[in-house]
Amino acid sequence: MSDTTPKTGLAALDERMRDIFREIVENYLQSGGPVGSRTLAQAGKLSLSPASIRNTMADLAQMGLLSAPHASAGRMPTHAGLRLFVDGLLQVGELNASERGAIEGRVATTGRTVPDLLNEVSAVLGGLSGGAGLVVTPKRDAPLRHVEFVPISRHEVLAVLVFSDGSIENRLMTAPEGLPPATLVEAGNFLSSRLTGRSLEQARLDIEREIAENRSQLDSAAQGLVKQGLADWGGGGEHRSLIVRGQGRLLENLEAADDLERIRMLFDDLERKQELIALLDRTRDGQGVRLFIGAENPLFSLSGSSVIVAPYMNRDQEIVGALGVIGPTRLNYARVIPLVDYTARVVGKILDGARP
Repeated sequence: MSDTTPKTGLAALDERMRDIFREIVENYLQSGGPVGSRTLAQAGKLSLSPASIRNTMADLAQMGLLSAPHASAGRMPTHAGLRLFVDGLLQVGELNASERGAIEGRVATTGRTVPDLLNEVSAVLGGLSGGAGLVVTPKRDAPLRHVEFVPISRHEVLAVLVFSDGSIENRLMTAPEGLPPATLVEAGNFLSSRLTGRSLEQARLDIEREIAENRSQLDSAAQGLVKQGLADWGGGGEHRSLIVRGQGRLLENLEAADDLERIRMLFDDLERKQELIALLDRTRDGQGVRLFIGAENPLFSLSGSSVIVAPYMNRDQEIVGALGVIGPTRLNYARVIPLVDYTARVVGKILDGARP
């Protein structure tokens, strides 16, 4: 589906154009396919002939708000048209009590670890939206209490990072074959002594300088393991991951071969996790829900997908992560926008230790 920049805004549309444009977009969001003038005329909401509707549709296409996938087909909104609809015509309501209760009942479980919570949140978002749920895990910046290296195989070592808040993260590392146990103990003790009460980011430069100036009293194998750990861990405790649940749901209700091709390209997009994390991180610039439609972001220029995302906060009201929904551009925006917004607020309250 091609897209153009609209040559005018909502204010330039007269009442007939707005009514027809709204009907086309709402029909498209429901069916996923192009909408014809005869279909709109037979629905009876517009009280217009197919010819009159067809002429207005041509004007809307000239403005860059509609496109036709085939010469004889009806019209469907461009990405720019969807943006205009969402910003100017979409009526977004609140979730009802049943929907709020479903979210809270699924995610507000006492005793659940943060990773388990966020996995469930991603599954809930996917299940309730009809798309795939996305959650970016929080940045880990708590001070460390202990570091230990555990041999896993001839070529692999597991780094166990114990944080002051009681959480534990395991990082798998590649190590030279035959690394003696004494070297693992030496490297772990070295890092533990210099990281206690500090985050990796805070201590990183001091540790690197100590090794560079040969003040560490570590042998070459232990030095290599420490330097590799600092590099692999991205500056410390800031390792973040993207949780995606519900991809299979995107394959439901496909109506044409090109639908399947777009979903295949969307699956390819989902594999580019670091780029997706960077996209979701753009919500950190401000609070509230943000919406990216199709070509508005280069990551989805081929699959033509939409992302609805909102940040969530910690107990200090600092934005620590983001969550959202990704799917075809025919997502039910009126439903998904409040769904994402409310779920982000629930997650923030759970992380704050309060019930939503």
